[in-house]
Amino acid sequence: MSQLQFPTPVVGTVDPAAGETAKRDGIARAIDATPADWAVACRAAIEEMARRGRPFQAADLIAEGLVDEPDSPARWGGAFSSAAAAGVVEHAGVVPSSRATVHRSLCRQWIGTPEYRTEAAA
Repeated sequence: MSQLQFPTPVVGTVDPAAGETAKRDGIARAIDATPADWAVACRAAIEEMARRGRPFQAADLIAEGLVDEPDSPARWGGAFSSAAAAGVVEHAGVVPSSRATVHRSLCRQWIGTPEYRTEAAA
């Protein structure tokens, strides 16, 4: 038995293109609302972890003492999206969060791109 495939979006379902646009718009709003000092510190922290070449998550930046908690958890998405768009990190799977406050919910894991690690080492 094979899975039923719909060749076009079914009326009343989510439009993938609209969903992607809404995601980009939301991330842009989060970036615009992020305090500049935290954004700079977070970018430096992401770059530091990216140079190490090991997978990491947002909680690791705090655990390492590289950045403080943001004023809103929404800041993380913009920070990592910006770093990924700049070629600093890439998605490295989904893992349980190491933060006790979120009861091991799933979160993205990141790793420095090979290109970034090479450039950073030079």
